[in-house]
Amino acid sequence: MTPADLENAVTVVIPTFNRCDLLLRALASVYQQSLQPRQVIVVDDGSTDGTGVAVKKRYPQVEYLWQPNRGVSSARNSGIGIATQPWIALLDNDDEWLPGKLESQFRRLGQDPELKVCHCEEIWIRNGRRVNQGKRHAKSEGDLFLECLPLCAMSPSSVLIHRSVFDQIGLFDEQLPACEDYDLWLRITAHYSVALVVEPQILKYGGHADQLSRAFWGMDRFRIRALQRLLGAGGLSSDQYRAALDMLASKTKVYAAGAKKRGRLAEVETLNETLARLSAGELASENRA
Repeated sequence: MTPADLENAVTVVIPTFNRCDLLLRALASVYQQSLQPRQVIVVDDGSTDGTGVAVKKRYPQVEYLWQPNRGVSSARNSGIGIATQPWIALLDNDDEWLPGKLESQFRRLGQDPELKVCHCEEIWIRNGRRVNQGKRHAKSEGDLFLECLPLCAMSPSSVLIHRSVFDQIGLFDEQLPACEDYDLWLRITAHYSVALVVEPQILKYGGHADQLSRAFWGMDRFRIRALQRLLGAGGLSSDQYRAALDMLASKTKVYAAGAKKRGRLAEVETLNETLARLSAGELASENRA
């Protein structure tokens, strides 16, 4: 095995929960890659629909790990924890990779060998039909921290990440029931530049009744928690800190208005206290301390 082979070795991590048919479609797209991964891990987060039997029958080479239901972050973290290869690619069970996805990403990373994170453009399918992405979802590369503040600027199914990044930044926050990717991208892009493959390399499906984005009201509450954690952890440049603080204030105001309409008055009071602290600069003082 050459040094290049070792450098390009990939573990694919796929979390799943009661989506057997979709998972088999995702796995088919992995094994159709022009550059084959060395390890494929499916972490079954407590499925009861026969997922394990189907995977072992169709893809016996897959490393199948079952765990009690603990959420997608726990499932991804479990897979990353047993990954043996230097590069880790994530794939959601309802998405598909196009055949050249991994090869295109390594070709792009070869142009800038110091980069350790790469994502790619995607094709969106909603309720069985292709839809155009809005301008705010346009993908880019380089320093993406500011672009990751308002919304997720990368898709989990699109990323290829060197495991040393996880060693420094940490894994997905298992305390966040949603927006866990938003949280991780902020922590990564605060320290790492990102490469982009501009040609679409994944089919990203939406419109499922069981999508996390439909399971919770007020998704910004989880982004607020992620921003508070980021600001409290330190390690940001002064410009990054100010931008994150401004975004926290903006999202807190929006969420507080929605919470008030729904009669969540205690939550509104807590959020208003946070806003008052922001106005007084207390969080900034704490971070410097």
